[in-house]
Amino acid sequence: MIIRIFQVTTQPGKEAEFADFFHNTAVPLMLKTEGLAAVLPGAPRADSPSAFCFVMVWRDLTSLKAFVGEDYTDAHILPEEAALVKSRSITHYDLVAAGTTVAGLA
Repeated sequence: MIIRIFQVTTQPGKEAEFADFFHNTAVPLMLKTEGLAAVLPGAPRADSPSAFCFVMVWRDLTSLKAFVGEDYTDAHILPEEAALVKSRSITHYDLVAAGTTVAGLA
């Protein structure tokens, strides 16, 4: 399994517009994506009001590439979000131990 962490910083003044896109377009899209074992959408906190993220767990590289294309190392965005995004980044990891939890959080 592959962990994919996608982070976005919005353009100044575009936080509300991106939040609408995030909650009403991006999250529903991710929740119905084939090959995605888990998705954890992260909305901004008071100390970082323009930062959003997705932590995704993909079954395998084939599933990830089916969603984003062969260049899975690029932080792809949809055309409708391009004017809202100041910067974006993507990082991948191999999942070490599926199903582990921190004591007290499970």
